[in-house]
Amino acid sequence: MNEEFVNVSASPHIRAGSSTTAIMGDVIIALLPASVMGIFNFGLSAYIMIMVCVVSCVLFEALSEYFFKKKLTVRDLSAAVTGLLLALNLPPELPIWMAILGCGFAIVVVKQMFGGIGQNFMNPALAARCFLVMSFAGRMTSFTYDGVTTATPLTVLKNGGKVDLFTMFIGNEAGTIGETSAAALLIGAIYLLLRKVISLRIPFFYLFTFSACIMIYAFAGKEMELYDAAVFLAEHLCGGGLILGAFFMATDYATSPITKNGKIIFGIILGFLTFILRIYGGSAEGVSYAIIISNLLVPIIEMATKPKAFGEGYEKKPLSENLGFIGGRAGEKLEDIMPEGLTDDEIAIWKKEAAKGKKTERRERRKNSLAYTIISICVIGLLSGLALGAVYEITKDPIKKTAEKNKQESYAEVFVDTSDYVENTEIDIDEANKMANGLYPAKADIDEIVDAKNGDEVVGHILIMTAHDGYAGDIQMAIGIDGGGVITGVHMLTINETSGLGMEAKDDPDFTKQYIGKNVDSFTVTKTGATSDEEINAISGATITSKAVTNTINKAIAYARAQWGGEVVE
Repeated sequence: MNEEFVNVSASPHIRAGSSTTAIMGDVIIALLPASVMGIFNFGLSAYIMIMVCVVSCVLFEALSEYFFKKKLTVRDLSAAVTGLLLALNLPPELPIWMAILGCGFAIVVVKQMFGGIGQNFMNPALAARCFLVMSFAGRMTSFTYDGVTTATPLTVLKNGGKVDLFTMFIGNEAGTIGETSAAALLIGAIYLLLRKVISLRIPFFYLFTFSACIMIYAFAGKEMELYDAAVFLAEHLCGGGLILGAFFMATDYATSPITKNGKIIFGIILGFLTFILRIYGGSAEGVSYAIIISNLLVPIIEMATKPKAFGEGYEKKPLSENLGFIGGRAGEKLEDIMPEGLTDDEIAIWKKEAAKGKKTERRERRKNSLAYTIISICVIGLLSGLALGAVYEITKDPIKKTAEKNKQESYAEVFVDTSDYVENTEIDIDEANKMANGLYPAKADIDEIVDAKNGDEVVGHILIMTAHDGYAGDIQMAIGIDGGGVITGVHMLTINETSGLGMEAKDDPDFTKQYIGKNVDSFTVTKTGATSDEEINAISGATITSKAVTNTINKAIAYARAQWGGEVVE
């Protein structure tokens, strides 16, 4: 053989015309409408967040590859795509250092430590988002729109409120930078489909399964009419990053199945998980966790849907392990493989064992079929949903009673001069929050207003408020204020700050005692020791928690005095 004419190369021997850089470039182009809408919606803070995340991810990739002694791959644009996707999944008001931390987690931990592009086991941008949600829940779930801290439409919907479907579709609402405009995301999705960067299989079965579950829930669980159920479905489709997740992150090449049937199963699992997490979970979201959980199932899905190799199944297989004979090839008759000279009883045994073998073979074939896999997953998902629903139905009343009992006990603690507490239903809470936001710019909301009464006389009020700028998440508290604007008590209802630090706001009564009995316009936090009624000693090592509580109380004072009167008495 003349070796000059032999060209040895690694597979694949037929290469596609597209490259990683071209594909990532198309993804960036597809995300531009959502990015522009996010900047238009949230202003300069959204632009800064996008730029910081993109630049940080590129730098983290370059530095990690340098230290790991790997080939530099920042030119393939994959790190830029990760940064852009992460930015679009973040609130625009998130502190920059938290965003940079998320970028480092996405690139270094999720991507580079597992081998780089194509080797990561879950979507890096979504993994980073979930990491930030678990680490800084309060910051990641605090949303501001037009300068006002407000809930996202999905949160309003989950709590039984009304939302504007058209606004959700266009995107003029609170949320993360890139999730709010379904219209902008659909434009980008159409671009990716036309460029054949993604397949429609995963998004279609994802959205179809989710839609089917939502419609069943709307009809059976909420007893809606057809029109109301359709609107309810449209609101869920337009909110919470479902479109962003379905077309831009669930279709990630490295973390989604490569087989056609696997893509279908993957989409169905995503739909079920998103439905369960949204409807029965504690959060109104669900897309991020549904995708990263499903990413972990991809190897199993691909094993179950692996296509049959050419010639597979032709090899000899035993008809019966009990008799231990070899058996025949496909299409071979039983008579062709039976030994000669068998008695009638022996022939009957052969036929009986052969029938068993065929029955077992049919059963195994059914188990390995796509229909069997899909039905099994659907049944498991349905049973899981029913189990979660049953647990919710069983526990919701005791939980509600316990919460109400805790509230009543907190009322008695923050307003000791009376024992009659009546919820104020005359004041609209949304209007109260608008008024409070105009009076004092703290990241806190009024959840409920309770009148403290002696007989028919209202002697003060208790405001149930939630601070959104705690170190580890939201802090809900009950604040008692008498008719003169004096703080009568402060009680923490829900707080998840760091043990031994921020938790002292609840565990150390000396901290909340600083507010009680004082008649001031507002409090300030000091680390050097309080010298006046207006100053509050910060908890050592927990200044953020101290300021969150103090700002919430200041907002309560401002609202109470504007609503019911009272002024500082010198």
